Parts: sequence; structure tokens; C-alpha cells
Amino acid sequence: MIKISATILTLNEERRIEACLDSLRDIADEIIVVDSGSTDATLDICRRYGCKITVRPLAGFGAQRQYATSLTTHSYVLAIDADESLSPVARKSLLELKKGDPQHRVYAFSRLNFYCGYAVRHCGWYPDTQIRLFDKRYANWNLRDVHERVIFRDSVRPEILKGDILHNRCESPGDYESTLRRQAAMKAAVIAAEGKRVTPLHPLAKGFAAFFSTYLSRRGILDGSVGLAISRHAFHSQHCAYTEARRLKRAHRKN
Repeated sequence: MIKISATILTLNEERRIEACLDSLRDIADEIIVVDSGSTDATLDICRRYGCKITVRPLAGFGAQRQYATSLTTHSYVLAIDADESLSPVARKSLLELKKGDPQHRVYAFSRLNFYCGYAVRHCGWYPDTQIRLFDKRYANWNLRDVHERVIFRDSVRPEILKGDILHNRCESPGDYESTLRRQAAMKAAVIAAEGKRVTPLHPLAKGFAAFFSTYLSRRGILDGSVGLAISRHAFHSQHCAYTEARRLKRAHRKN
């Protein structure tokens, strides 16, 4: 029987963290929480579940996830977010895996994303395959500030486990927009640091490209008004990221 360490990054997640922790019962042999400065009851809830808590400023998601992995005791690490939980089928898959001898070093799940309570099946949001369980002796997170991912040798092939990770992306459109603004600011810093030219047309061009990719290419149109809302968010996110990247580049030139 193998033991699994679960890692969770948190910031003011008192509304959602309990569902996440409940889904880890009998699966996680330890839970590592790395918090980036919560001011609500998030950490009080985590303490009730016996989590091991470290507070550390967020400098980038990849670095934060890698740091959380470094605090784990066991070889197999299950990375889950505070706004996610394991479906009953995913729990069953992990419980069965724990009983045996794992044949793979990297495992993936489908992720079912919810927008204001609506299960989104298009927009590129499903199956949204995510590598979330890995043997840390052979894999770990990269150091990207945003769009981080688990990296491993080319010869390693992830095994897809049955069941979904359930991702409650937002409680309201404003909640989701706030998250996208934070991510856009981080993405802008990455774009500005790349050294590529950002023209006045880039914010609109990238924004419209994101909208049409989400709404048409990824069939967001089939999700009705929700698909349209998500496509609009995609536009605003890209527009904000490239607008801010352009501002950062101009400020850097002045200095």
C-alpha cells in the first residue's frame, strides 16, 4: 500500500476549502497547505483537518507548487487546488491505486470546470486533462509563474485515472473576473520579460483571437449564454495582459 501526500495552495478560500479537504479523506496520508496570506478563516479550517501549514508569499504558481512538493514526506504527491474536489469515481480510483503497487510515475485526471455552478462541457474546459498525481523522484512542477505544469522525462507516459477533478472556478462572474485580472498581471510580466515587441494592436488582436478560439474553435457556442460569458472573459483577460505588458515595456524603456 502506498502513501500519498496532498498539496494545496490557498488564499482566502474559506468558502471552498472544506469540500476539497473532505474529498481527500482516506486518500491523503498528509496534507501540505502553502498559504500566501489568507485573512479569512481558511487556515482555521485547515487546522481542523490536521493540515501542515506554511505561509509563504506567492511569487509564481510554479515555484509555489514546487515548494509545496518539497515539504512532502511521501514519494507520491497529489496536487489539488483549494477550489477543487475529487469526484466519487476519482476517489475510488485513488483508493484502489493506494492498495496496490503503482505501475506508473505520473497520473492524470479529467477536470470538470464549473462556472457559477454550471458544468461547462465546451470552451476548452472539458476534459481539461490535468497531471495531478506523480512520483516526485521522477517528476515535479516547472517554475512558470502562470500556466505551470508537471514536467518529466520524455519516456514517461502519464496514465489517465477514471473520474474527474471538480473545479469550482467561481461563485459569480465578478469573482471569476478578479481571478483573471490577477493572472493577467502575472502573464503581463512574463510577456514583458520575453523581449518581444508588443504593438498597440496586440491587446485587441490577442483579445479577439481568444474570444473566437473559445466561442467557435472550442465550441463555447454550445454552452449558450455561459459559453458567451466565458468567451468574453477570455477576451478581457488577453486584452488586459497585453495592455499591461505594453505599459511595463514602456516604463522599462524610460528607466
